[in-house]
Amino acid sequence: MRRRVGVWLFGARGSVATTTIAGAAALDHGAPAAGVVTELPDFSSAGLVPTDQLVFGGHDVVETPLSKQVERLTAGGVLPAGLGTLITAELAEAERNITLLPGNRNAAEGGDLPVGAVAHHPPDPQPGQFGVVRRMAEDIRAFRLRYDLEHVVAINVASTEAPYEVDVDSAAELRMALGERDVLPPSSLGALAAFEAGAAYMDFTPSTSIKPEAVREWAIEKGLPYGGQDAKTGETLVKSVLAPMFVHRALPVHAWSGTNLLGGGDGATLADPRAAESKGVSKERGLSEMLGDVAGEVHIDYVDPMGDWKTAWDHVVFSGFLGVRMTLQFTWQGCDSALAAPLVLDLARLSALALERKHVGAMPFLGFYFKDPIESSEHALARQYDALVRWVREC
Repeated sequence: MRRRVGVWLFGARGSVATTTIAGAAALDHGAPAAGVVTELPDFSSAGLVPTDQLVFGGHDVVETPLSKQVERLTAGGVLPAGLGTLITAELAEAERNITLLPGNRNAAEGGDLPVGAVAHHPPDPQPGQFGVVRRMAEDIRAFRLRYDLEHVVAINVASTEAPYEVDVDSAAELRMALGERDVLPPSSLGALAAFEAGAAYMDFTPSTSIKPEAVREWAIEKGLPYGGQDAKTGETLVKSVLAPMFVHRALPVHAWSGTNLLGGGDGATLADPRAAESKGVSKERGLSEMLGDVAGEVHIDYVDPMGDWKTAWDHVVFSGFLGVRMTLQFTWQGCDSALAAPLVLDLARLSALALERKHVGAMPFLGFYFKDPIESSEHALARQYDALVRWVREC
């Protein structure tokens, strides 16, 4: 009998993680699998782990329990009324697997880094950030042993970090530096902890995490897969469909501007210009690689009363036959957590498949899910989907 797969979430009590955990439990109770791509017929013969065989745990810096987060999301219309009562046991089980990380100030601002579940570990002989990685990895290993899990997939769904300059070039150099000074932001420490624990790693965010070559080299040395970054769930998803349309119809695009209105924790985080810089880079990459140099900017504004909902408005200027100027406008309004959660389930199932296949290194075939796909310059959604299905069908 197939053993279960663990899903270790960095940011395990946030809106996306809570919706993922609650959503997986709801699926087990017969809820429709809207948005779960891996439930489509193209994936039926892939041997993916069933969603009812996923076990959840993770790290976070907040103490608000999942049950309270579910109440908040239900009040905001993100989760259906009554779901919290139906899945009480599942929430309690996941809650037991979440480890609190003291110290929640952004390392990029010179603050304290997460230091692991110090209440559960003796003092670590390894100094500095290497000790942080080791303690976090021990949490993931303990989770795996507790449930006798076949594989563990770690997914970063924490808040977006400000850009962080990493000044080491190799895994060997990184190992030395970690014991001497603060060289990595929290997202990268989480990635290393996953690799040390033998887990695959996916980055749902535009944070630094697996961007440094030294971090990727660490994964390859451990024989593990990684992927990301910055899941596309709204405006950029629409762009990845519309931009190829203009290219294939030979319609020159002259300007593409967008305004995003966000509430909730994501909006509050991106109200910080430095965090918004990380997001902006990933949001703009696809358009430039599909259309070339196009005028216009993407703006992100925080509107607190919107809660977990977001609205994007885009204005496109293009020309047709004989240079006739035309415009296209679209508005996308959606619930960020509800759009993201099924993708987290997809990525957990697909990463577990990559582990089964002993895939090592980057997973560019998962670019279908990301604004800034690792080691891939393909951004057109249809082509990305085809690449994903081809990989799934390889075996």
